[in-house]
Amino acid sequence: MDQESVRALAAAIAVLVGIGAAIGIGNATAKAVEGIARQPEASGKITTALMIGAGFAEATAIYGLLVSILLIFVGIS
Repeated sequence: MDQESVRALAAAIAVLVGIGAAIGIGNATAKAVEGIARQPEASGKITTALMIGAGFAEATAIYGLLVSILLIFVGIS
């Protein structure tokens, strides 16, 4: 395998971080909706915690994207 193929494969693996982020946000949203359904008066606190958690999950997905872009475009000779 040449260096170009290895970099493309590594970038593809780095992008898989997005799958974990999507699963995490989906689970968090499901639990937030369930929590609001059980205690509607706590919806403000639940929504705030959900937004913070979703932000952290999205940040990890963006880090994976940046790593994959670096692996593709930054050539190590």
